[in-house]
Amino acid sequence: MNRRHFLKCAGALALAPAALHAAAPKRKLKLGLVTYNVAAQWDLATIIENCRQAKIEGVEFRTTHKHGVEPSLTAEQRRDVKKRCADGGLAIVGLGSVCEFHSADPAVVKKHIADCADFVKLAADIGARGVKVRPNGLVKNVPEEKTLAQIGAALVECGKVAADHGVEIWLEVHGKDTQEPTRIRAIMDACPNRSVGVCWNSNAPDVKDGSVKWSFDLLKDRLLSCHINDLNNPKYPYQELFALMRRHGYDRYTLCEHGKTVPAEEGVAFLKQYRQRWLELAGA
Repeated sequence: MNRRHFLKCAGALALAPAALHAAAPKRKLKLGLVTYNVAAQWDLATIIENCRQAKIEGVEFRTTHKHGVEPSLTAEQRRDVKKRCADGGLAIVGLGSVCEFHSADPAVVKKHIADCADFVKLAADIGARGVKVRPNGLVKNVPEEKTLAQIGAALVECGKVAADHGVEIWLEVHGKDTQEPTRIRAIMDACPNRSVGVCWNSNAPDVKDGSVKWSFDLLKDRLLSCHINDLNNPKYPYQELFALMRRHGYDRYTLCEHGKTVPAEEGVAFLKQYRQRWLELAGA
């Protein structure tokens, strides 16, 4: 073997592992945790440690929970939260606020817009990507179209603040009447601000004749976040939902928002079991 041939063969062998690695399919979907309800009673240290042990990649901190990640935090406390999560390998995906904009009282709507701005600033400080807000119903004796347009207009204002801070606003598909996908679509049509999008919430009204495709297609162009619940629920076609997300190119987090409250000492076992089922559905 001459020197040139030897070097050529050696180079090919050196590149082989990298080539095999590059050819391996890359998992795009990520699994995270919403503190509501599973981790509502876990403090920040417990959330970080339980997620680390269970290989949960990110978290959405829902307001009012024991973790204490709230707009009232000082600048030093915000830096501490960001550092502790980073050191624990846990991405801060978002903040789950209860800001809502359907009230017939303009003062109430204005207050919720201001509260949302406070969450946006907190998100920017701790490195969160988005702030979840919600519609929470329609208003009696007010035309539906007016309420939906009002929510959209409020979201435009929230979106301006979010864009200024490099953050997104995620409208949860939520509320007794407003969780209907057609109504969420109407709100999105009233809010052209692209810093604002939809947080899929895996609700029963998504399902039409056993499928979520119609609902998903209605909202997919504004999809920025996703909540998933009981993955073993036979009434919700999670396998189809995951396939639709992959086909659409959704490469963000699917966040566990199971309805069960889990004691801290049982958290790792619960999350490991949940992750195993998620891996089956995500095709990972």
